[in-house]
Amino acid sequence: MFRDTTLDLAFQALADPSRRAMVDRLTQGPASVSELAKPLAMSLPAVMQHLQVLEASGLVVSEKVGRVRTCRIEPKALSQAEQWIAERRALWERRLDRLGQFLDETDND
Repeated sequence: MFRDTTLDLAFQALADPSRRAMVDRLTQGPASVSELAKPLAMSLPAVMQHLQVLEASGLVVSEKVGRVRTCRIEPKALSQAEQWIAERRALWERRLDRLGQFLDETDND
């Protein structure tokens, strides 16, 4: 079975609700670590650990200018996850369409 480590890391990163909240915020535009931490009920070091997971997955990139670390979404990594999901959705939709056709044919018999 083919394993795509990049995709594994992306889904692993998105498995956590706090990290999904950060990604949701970053889809609106870049944000500082403190802006990302503000709505979360956790310490700044915990937020930094979550950001490290997001960066390791390739979903988020950050840049430090002076004392401020600014984070932004990496669209390519999100696109890969979206494409993987879309391919599976299309496969299952085709299978369900065939099942529906089969059931329609058996009802007519």
